[in-house]
Amino acid sequence: MRADDGEDLLAGYLSGPAAATEATAVALARADAAGAVVLVEGISDQIAVETLAGRRGRDLAAEGIVVLPVGGAHGVARYLRRFGPEGTGARLAGLCDAGEAHVVQRGLAAAGLGAPGSRADLERLGFFVCVEDLEDELIRAAGPAEVMEVFAAHGDLGAFRTIQRQPAWRGKDEAAQLRRFLGAGGQRKLRYARLLTEAIDLDRIPRPLTALLTAV
Repeated sequence: MRADDGEDLLAGYLSGPAAATEATAVALARADAAGAVVLVEGISDQIAVETLAGRRGRDLAAEGIVVLPVGGAHGVARYLRRFGPEGTGARLAGLCDAGEAHVVQRGLAAAGLGAPGSRADLERLGFFVCVEDLEDELIRAAGPAEVMEVFAAHGDLGAFRTIQRQPAWRGKDEAAQLRRFLGAGGQRKLRYARLLTEAIDLDRIPRPLTALLTAV
C-alpha cells in the first residue's frame, strides 16, 4: 500500500475497531432531517454508493440524502421503522447482500412498507440485492485483470500474490482469491470500495449500485 493511500482514500470515513458503531452514529445525526435515507450494511457499501454518486455529478448531502451504514443487515429493521411511514416518513432505499435479502424483506413488511416476496418486489420498494456481496459485484464488473492493475497501482499486488501462494488458496478460483484478499487486512475493504468504484467504467458499474442511485 502506498504510504498516503489510507488517509487520503478514507478521508471523511471512520475506520478501526469501533468504526461500524461510530459511522452509524455520525449518519444518524443527519438522517432524522433527511428527505431520503439509503440503508446499507457497512462502511464499504457507504463508500461505494457515495463514490459513484460523486462520479455521476451528484451531491447527496445537498439533495438531502443520507447513506446510513446499519452495521449488518440485522440492523435494517429498526431503521426502517425509524425512518419509514411510522417514523420520519423519509424516502427509503437500500442495498444488501444476497444472503441477507430475507432479513430486509421481513423488515420492510414489519415497517408497513409492503410484503416483498421476490427481488423484483424489493426493487420496486427501492432495495437492491448484490449477487453475493458488493466486493463480488465490483470484482465481476471490473474483471480480475483490472482489479489486479488497481492493486499494482496502489502497492498491493505483492501482498495479493502472497495470498495466492498460501496452501488454502493455491489453485482456487481467481475471483474467490480476490474476495478473500479484499476481506483481509485492516482498511483494505474500505480502500478498495472506493478505488474499484472509481476505476470501473460507468457503463460497467454493478447494476445494484446504479439502480440504487436511480431510485433516489
